[in-house]
Amino acid sequence: MNYRKFGALHLGIGRRPFLRVASGATLGASMSRGFLLGCASSSSNIAEPFDATTPWWLQGNFAPVYDEVAATDLEVHGAIPSALDGRYVRNGSNPASGESAHWFFGDGMLHSVELRGGRATAYRNRWVETGQLTGGTVPGNVPGGGNNASNVSAIHHAGKLLTSGEVGLPFEIDANDLSTVGVYDFGGKLTQSFTAHPKIDPATGYLHSFGYWFFGEDLLLYHVTDEAGALVSTQRIEVGQSSMMHSFAITEEDVVFWEAPVLFDLEAAVAGDPVPFVWDPGYGARIGVMPLGGPTESIRWVEVDPFYVFHEVNAYRDGDDVIVDVCWHPDMFNGSDLVGGTGESALKRWRINTAGEQLSYAEELIATNPFELPSHDRRFSGRKHRHGWFVATRDDPQTIDFAGIGHVDYRTGAISEWDPGRTRHAGEAFFVPESSGEAEGWLLTFVYDHASRRSVLAILEAENVAAGPIAEVALPQRVPYGFHGVWIPS
Repeated sequence: MNYRKFGALHLGIGRRPFLRVASGATLGASMSRGFLLGCASSSSNIAEPFDATTPWWLQGNFAPVYDEVAATDLEVHGAIPSALDGRYVRNGSNPASGESAHWFFGDGMLHSVELRGGRATAYRNRWVETGQLTGGTVPGNVPGGGNNASNVSAIHHAGKLLTSGEVGLPFEIDANDLSTVGVYDFGGKLTQSFTAHPKIDPATGYLHSFGYWFFGEDLLLYHVTDEAGALVSTQRIEVGQSSMMHSFAITEEDVVFWEAPVLFDLEAAVAGDPVPFVWDPGYGARIGVMPLGGPTESIRWVEVDPFYVFHEVNAYRDGDDVIVDVCWHPDMFNGSDLVGGTGESALKRWRINTAGEQLSYAEELIATNPFELPSHDRRFSGRKHRHGWFVATRDDPQTIDFAGIGHVDYRTGAISEWDPGRTRHAGEAFFVPESSGEAEGWLLTFVYDHASRRSVLAILEAENVAAGPIAEVALPQRVPYGFHGVWIPS
């Protein structure tokens, strides 16, 4: 498969000089609402057609692609900052068979774009060669070990690129060509599960992670991996039942878990239910705080009203209080035809006071904007943050309609958003730093235009999201909607 090679407007300049130039240039004005390869389709107001006979996660840009493509010297509109020197890799669900029981269960596929010297030098996509993919296991069956989708996250730690799914073991990936090295079990020390959202402590380089499981005594395990990549600790946390615990948070001193009432239903799994999770508010909900690194026996819990949180923005210590900013849902897996939530989501701030014998809890409503898939400046993971970035969504009862990129200034309360136009849809925006200050850098996100059926990698200035992309990289094939990515510097 051959692709035309372009070299349009490859300007190797830095972030601040670029902003000074672009602020007075026609380019800045023309790009303020985004564009796609000079195509005017983004100015239309035509919603993407929907086929009621096909599940939403198997149509439109949720539908899988089947070709593994490699292309070089990609067409660029705008100016790629010279500080962007490395590779962006994003994971997502892409069922090889064309069928899956839910968007969450398709086979993992990685898409990467390499940026060097103000140019977009390469694109590549490849499946993660899991047991589910190569063994022919039906996506949606209870996974384990290497028999999992490994479709949620891409993690770069101790010189290794790993992928992870909701449960099961991670996979090691060759960052240069995205080939699968194999199941990664940290030298045999990881025996159960590794969930999708590990956290790297920026002070120590330690990777903190956890895994939940469906049966037995080890329903929830907490892991610590040192800066060299050695798994140095695995500790059990006592819970009553297996619940879908998708993420957690760390501060400089703490680990924060939240246990929400989305429970694994063994009987449903045995009966062949492809999505064996149930919303059971009678189980209750709670938030736990324990020392960073353990011991897990020191965890303390506070009961809260039932809720569900897939993703947090970040967490930090404020004296005796632990602050966690989250994308909050009133419920999940509760009968909706989409992901399963039935109420209005919100951005909330949890404040857990740790001073007394018992934890106390308060929450603050930050915004009701329909934001999800948050990101932050990871140099501030576990530290007080000012900035959070999100994917905005449009209201559509038939599908998840991704829109543009939102920004919340947690210091001032200001909320801004890039609206890419009705036919364009952004994904998670990953922050890449240029200089030392928080938010001084860039956001990378894949954007799909359903009018042209084409995708780009968009680059936004992180402190001025509403202005829209300062550069877009044309990609040789459509990039389906996915989950989480990572930047690997050169």
